[in-house]
Order: sequence, then C-alpha cells, then structure tokens
Amino acid sequence: MDPKFSAQDILLCDLCREGALQSYCELCLVNICINCVGKHLSDSSKRHNVVPYRQKPSAPNYPKCPNHTQKHCELYCERCVLYVCSICLSSGNHKGHDLSDALQKLKFKLKDLQKDLKELEKRIYPTYEEIASGLNHEKEKIEKHYEELKTAVTKQGDELHREINVIEHNLKSEINEMKIKHLAILNEQENQFQMINSDVKQSITDLKKLLDSDNISISSEYKSRNAEFRSLPPKIKVSTSSFSPHQINTEQLHQMFGSLSALSITTEKQGYTMEIPENVSCSQVKLLIDEPEIVNTVDVEYDYLYNVTCLNDEEIWTCGKDKNMNLYNLHNKLLKSIQTKSGNHPRDMAVTKSGDLVYTDPDSKTVNKVKNKKIKEVIRLEGWIPYYLCSTSCGDLLVTMNSADGEQSKIVRYSGSTEKQSIQFDSKGKPLFTSGYYKYVCENRNLDICVADWGACSIVVVNRTGKFRFKYTGHPSSTLKESFYPYSIATDSQSQILTADCADHCIHILDQDGEFLRYIDNCDLQYPWDLCVDTRDNLFVAECYRHRLIKIKYMKDTP
Repeated sequence: MDPKFSAQDILLCDLCREGALQSYCELCLVNICINCVGKHLSDSSKRHNVVPYRQKPSAPNYPKCPNHTQKHCELYCERCVLYVCSICLSSGNHKGHDLSDALQKLKFKLKDLQKDLKELEKRIYPTYEEIASGLNHEKEKIEKHYEELKTAVTKQGDELHREINVIEHNLKSEINEMKIKHLAILNEQENQFQMINSDVKQSITDLKKLLDSDNISISSEYKSRNAEFRSLPPKIKVSTSSFSPHQINTEQLHQMFGSLSALSITTEKQGYTMEIPENVSCSQVKLLIDEPEIVNTVDVEYDYLYNVTCLNDEEIWTCGKDKNMNLYNLHNKLLKSIQTKSGNHPRDMAVTKSGDLVYTDPDSKTVNKVKNKKIKEVIRLEGWIPYYLCSTSCGDLLVTMNSADGEQSKIVRYSGSTEKQSIQFDSKGKPLFTSGYYKYVCENRNLDICVADWGACSIVVVNRTGKFRFKYTGHPSSTLKESFYPYSIATDSQSQILTADCADHCIHILDQDGEFLRYIDNCDLQYPWDLCVDTRDNLFVAECYRHRLIKIKYMKDTP
C-alpha cells in the first residue's frame, strides 16, 4: 500500500481542505483533490503542471547547501536571508534566528516569480510595445510637420517674390510714364521750332522774289521779321529721372522673411504609468472582504432612479426620469435640487475635478455644466447625440455618443469644448462598440477607458490611446439565470472594475486586466442600475425601481 494514502495519515486537498488528494501541481507545489483541479487550472495568471499525486516526488526537492555539498537545506534563515542545512545550524551561527521551512519559502518565491511573469507579460512588455508604436507614429507626424514647414517657407518666398515683382512692375510703369511725358515736351518744342523755321524759309523765298522783281510798290510794302526771328523761343530743359537702388541688407531681409525656432530637446518622465501587479495602484493594498455588507440606504424622490455620482464621501448627486438633479447626504436629507436647462431629464451626470456637476441632454444634443446654480452649455453636437459621460483624472470629459441615424457609436474626449480624441474603431477598422445607446463609461486608475456596452453584453476596455485591450462577457462558470447585461461601470483605488448586472441583480468585480474576482450578490439587490465609488472604496448602487441608493462595503480597511 502506498504510504501516501495510509489510513493513519489521511492527506486532504490544500485548496478545499475536504477532498482526498488526487493530483499535485509541480509548479505551484500544492496538493489538489479531483474537484479542485479545474478551479486550479482556471487561474490563467500562473503556469501549471498537474500530475497524479502518485507521481509527486517522494522526497522534498530541497536546495543543496553551498557550504556543505553533501547536505540539503531544509530550512531558511529569515535574518540571514539564506537557506541553511543541519550542519549550518549546528555551527551556532543562526542561534536565535527565525527559521522557516525551505520548501514553503520556495513556494512563496515561486508565487513572486509568477507575479513577475504576469506583470512582464500583461503590463510591462505591452507598455514598451505601445511606446515603440507611439514613437513610429511620432516619426510620421514629424515627417509631415517638417514638410509643412518647407511649404510655409516656400509660401513666404513666393509672397516676397510677388511683392518684389509688383514693385518692379510699378517702377517700370512709372518710368514709361516719365519717358512719354518727357518725349511729349520735346515733341512740342520740336514742332514749335519747325513752324518758326518754316516761316524763316518762307521769308527767304519772299525776299529773293522781291530782289528779283522791279516792282517798286511791292518792295515798299515789305516788313522785316528778322527781329522776330532773332528772339529765339526759350529752351525747355527736363532733368531725366534716375534710379537709386538701396543696398540690400541681408540681416533685415532675413528678419522680414521670417525665422525658425530652434529645436528644444529636454527629457521628461514617460506619459505612461506602469501599474503595480495584482490590482495595486497605490501604496496600500486593499483586499476584498468575504461578505460585502450594506452600511447605509438613502430613499430618493424618483419613480425611476437612473444615475448616481459622488460629490464627496458624504454627499451624492442623483437623477432619474425627472428634470431635477438632486443632491442628498447619507442621512436621507435633500441638500440641493437643480432643474435641467431644457426641462428634459438628463441621461447621465458626473462631477468634475473642481466639483462642478456636468450632465448630458440627448434631446438638445448638449453637454452642460452646473456652476453656482447656473447652467452653461459646454458642448453642442451636430449629427451626434450625447448619452453617457465621465470626468477624467486630468480634467477632460469622456462622452459616449450615437450618430443621429443610430448606426454608429463612439467615445469622444473633450478638453472644455474642444475635441481632443475620438475612439470608434479597432486596429482592423471594425467598430469597438455596438450602436445601442446604453454605454456607461469610466476611466480606470491606469488610464484605461472602460465601457459597459449593454448591446454587446460585454465590458470593452481600451487603453488611453484608444487601442483595444480586452473584452469581458461574463464569468465562464457563471450559475446566473440571465445573460450578462452590464448597465453601468465604475473603478476603485485598486484599479478594479465593477459593473452592474441588472438582469441578475448583482455586481461583477474584475481586476484591471479583465480577470473575474467575485460577485456582490448577497445584499438583496434589485435591478442595480448605476454605480459609483467614493474615495474610501465604498460602493454606491442606484436601484432603479426601488428608487433607493445603497452604500455597500466590499473592501477591507487598510491597517
């Protein structure tokens, strides 16, 4: 009989502590019963090598002692941070030190290695790949930018050439006008002299006739014009024009033409954040509690409660199928009520970094901001209808919208009223989202954009550049009655994703990579519609038809 299965020492499963051993995972160093094998293998974050328990090495594979090669190290010294054998212990060098089992220490080390592998494969390597892809895209933009610079220089040169050509043409035209005027003066003077000269010639002819004639009466009538001819007409003197070219000042010409700014080369931190693995996005790790519990309820004045968003840890904005947006505290007191500008009921709302309320009005195709009880239109769309929105960590707004014909959906990032980014298609040009209008959106702590696409029965997550990361369509081993229909979505300080499954009256919790962690299904939820999480990781759930707000504690407090 195999000593591993002796009746005197019944070995139980390390996972459930109930079933008899059937298998052994050589990589995780755990003993598993037949009922837990599937569960163990379903953890895709680790690598496994499950063998029948009979094939488990009969002797522990302890590491060899570096100082005593004939011995194995069965213990680990916590103070000296090294594995030790029996001879090392007998030397007295580790007297009073905390010692632990070497195989158990190796098991913990193996878990650390698996965590490192998961981080490298799922976060670090993809981030470097994304940065490299971004650099290639940046190079393409640079090529285009410098071509645009050349075009601008050519345009400026052409402008200067045109101006010079105009100046040259005007000067030549002016010279032609001067020449015509000058010649006209000379022609007039020439005509005058020709007329006088003709008279002189006529006088010569007449005198010769008189001298040849013996007619005394005609000679006696002669009157001399010599005195007239001796008085020459004044000579008109015209000074010719001259051209005085200015010396070309190269420096001034450069200043007039324009100049290029110098390249500025600096170094700065990457715009990418490298998230800590295992859902850790801050210095303190919070764990899920075994049994989430309701710690508070608030009854609200709506027939149908659609939306909830935290102003702070004590005050919550709500809205429903009503034109009023109401602010409640956790003591059921209505603190403030704001009516929408159009009188329509808002589809979604969010609180900005500065504490202002923003909401969407699909009927007027606008996004509006409430500040000091005054409502200002921030965005007005043409051809698109805004539905759901969230405020990001950098102060932008992410707005989900459908085309007016209902055929397309996209997410648009706005800084104020300026569109900065549009997310609609994947790398193959296929739509990321269905055309239905139920698409709540939120930003995760790692800057991923998470969308509850009700029409696709899935959670769709893209990174900050709009590149598809993963899709969650419900837990594969789900025992829920209905299909997965996510309505709303929220994230917490651990970068965990929470989504309301309205049809099955529960909340799904995922890690930042889409791995299912657990359900919240024990809090008597009925049609959970919208979610938000406060700064202390308390979950607020809006129950649509019971028109009440529930505060749920689902995370352990940090020590």
